Amino acid sequence: MKKKILLMAIALMSIGITNTAMAQKQETGTASASAYIINPIAINKTVDMSFGNIAIGTGVGTVLIAPSSEGGLTIGGDAFIPATGGSSAAAKFTISGENSYTYTITIPTGDHTITHTNTTDVMIVNNFTSSIGTGAGDGFLDASNGNQVLYVGATLNISGDQLTGSYASLTAFDVKVNYN
Repeated sequence: MKKKILLMAIALMSIGITNTAMAQKQETGTASASAYIINPIAINKTVDMSFGNIAIGTGVGTVLIAPSSEGGLTIGGDAFIPATGGSSAAAKFTISGENSYTYTITIPTGDHTITHTNTTDVMIVNNFTSSIGTGAGDGFLDASNGNQVLYVGATLNISGDQLTGSYASLTAFDVKVNYN
């Protein structure tokens, strides 16, 4: 009986030794972290929108300014441009950021009011358009300098009894850009 107990004890010890011998050494994996800070996207207005001098008959009229460097005008209704038309210009912005990145453009979608400088008479500017488009991926920053020029045009709505004089925005309209 003693022999059996001794053999069992030896067998149990050898199992323990075998298990200990089979245990693996702990291993460690390593990784590093990195980051790259890009130039923030920026938008700077370089030219305000101007419809120039406009004459209106007795009916309503519209003046559409194209979103281009020429800022061409399209006249509708009872509006016309006199010989001394003044200077018209689409709003002009310079977008800057990281070379070759794309971005989203957001222009006004509703009405923007311009007000007579001496009274409360108003006109509505709407139907804003962009020389680049609007939406994700429409803007593309130059591969060499990270810039792009953006023009914004719109339609001016004039009533037949519009008060003569100068009209201007009391608050500016927003044009927004954001990296995709």
